[in-house]
Amino acid sequence: MNGRSIRIYLVDGDASGLLTAEVMNWSGKLLVAPRTKLADLAKREEIVRTGVYILAGPDPENPSGEIIYIGEGDNVFKRLASHDKDERKEFWTRCVAVISKDLNLTKAHVRYLESRLISMGYAAGRAKIHNGTAPPLPPMPEADVADMEGFLQHIELVLPVLGFSFLKPRPSVGDQRNVATGATDTSPVFEFSSGDATAKAREIDGEFIVLKGSTATLEPRASWTNYRELRQQLVDDKKLVEIPDKGLLLFAEDDYLSSPSAGAAIVAAGNTNGRAAWKVAQTKQTYADWHQTQLPPESDSE
Repeated sequence: MNGRSIRIYLVDGDASGLLTAEVMNWSGKLLVAPRTKLADLAKREEIVRTGVYILAGPDPENPSGEIIYIGEGDNVFKRLASHDKDERKEFWTRCVAVISKDLNLTKAHVRYLESRLISMGYAAGRAKIHNGTAPPLPPMPEADVADMEGFLQHIELVLPVLGFSFLKPRPSVGDQRNVATGATDTSPVFEFSSGDATAKAREIDGEFIVLKGSTATLEPRASWTNYRELRQQLVDDKKLVEIPDKGLLLFAEDDYLSSPSAGAAIVAAGNTNGRAAWKVAQTKQTYADWHQTQLPPESDSE
């Protein structure tokens, strides 16, 4: 088994307020707070320690996107307070600070973590990284580098549980195995056609991926409402490009979407039940029926 236990403590008893997170036998500790609760965060004695921090908020230019800023400081709260007054960082609505319970993080350590987190954020491609380029890695002894890489693994483990998913690697469409567990965790190829548009997709590690080379209807239906802004964002980002004189859009890359219905709506340019529209390429079984086969059979006993 690869199970792990993460201890999350709601400081004021409210899931939307200040919370802390720890992992057994790890010296690190995470403190999460909405921007509106900075005054409460200031009361925590740990927040003035050396550490790294992350600012996160919605991307005003992308309805489904997020903006991330990563920093470090000898006094984390002092840095957070300065960003609260910074007009160039109006985007953030919540923050997470990562400190060491044993006070062993040095300035070199947190500069290393900052550089690695920025690089990892760019590599994952899930959010807009506000930093620009990552600062160079500071010179450190080999043993310290190994320690910080281990520290990073725990940060990667905990952040998604707290709602910070920007480091999660995109699943590889060509890879049949879950990288984290080594277990097969992928679907068959699904197909969907709408008019002249034809598309293929797969579900991997919980993400529905419309595959590169698929096509979508160019002209939207008048009644279309669901996922319309998302498709426009894909067009603006050049992930969907018009095929001249064909009345179609081309998926220029694999697109990672939230659900089969999001994929179907984008392909059909109209409201579509993706669970019924997508079908297994070989058997024509609907996505909904295929999904049911993945569940344990119902017990006949009362």
